Amino acid sequence: MRHAVIVLAAFSCMSIPGRSQTAEELVNKNIEAKGGIEKMKAIHSIRMTGKLNGGGGFTAATGQENLRPNLVRQTFSLQGMTAIQAYDGSTGWQIQPFEGHKDPELMGEDDLRDLLLAADFDGPLVDYKEKGNTVEYLGHDIVDGDDALRLKVTLKNGDIIYYFLDPDAYLEIRKEVQEFIRGSIHESVSEMGSYKPVAGVMFPYSISQGSKTNPSENTITIEKIDVNLPIEQSDFALPASLKQPSKTDEEKK
Repeated sequence: MRHAVIVLAAFSCMSIPGRSQTAEELVNKNIEAKGGIEKMKAIHSIRMTGKLNGGGGFTAATGQENLRPNLVRQTFSLQGMTAIQAYDGSTGWQIQPFEGHKDPELMGEDDLRDLLLAADFDGPLVDYKEKGNTVEYLGHDIVDGDDALRLKVTLKNGDIIYYFLDPDAYLEIRKEVQEFIRGSIHESVSEMGSYKPVAGVMFPYSISQGSKTNPSENTITIEKIDVNLPIEQSDFALPASLKQPSKTDEEKK
């Protein structure tokens, strides 16, 4: 009996892998794994181009441009038509020719949520406290049969993102997003891989997106990433047709 007590006491003093880690430590390890905060902050513009393979067997050209601090423009081109969604730092707008809308239109608050996530230049984990986000470490989990570290990020607006980090590389391998829209929960899943460095910062070149039941519904293969290009703010600006006339314009009339 005494021997059993000694064994139990010794076991209770052992450090169980992952249990001693905190959310703050994992966030810092993730940032370091990506290249470090200095290299990340040294990037002020990003242009990505790639191909999207959809569940219906179609292939489309995709693109995204980001400009610090929070401007984004996404494009989706197929059969000679291009859909655009953009955020100018305060207002979101879109052109959706595949839905029969060839003129620019404003995006509603709910439709804008995914775009706002894409507009967060460094992602929700960087400077998360200043952004009003909270981060919790939920322990180990399994992704496609492999071990992963799970972080829960509650955004300032109440939406939740679960990040799954590779326990060795500390890079994101999976992301689950829960958006609370009009009393219901909208869930989506992304899986990231094929990381490569650009200007010393790691970017995923393979991204699968879909639902929890079919996370690989759409697969984006990034073909090229350029950083610190001269991108004009006018590329993200609200089209003239959507701008409200100023008082000066009204007075001229």
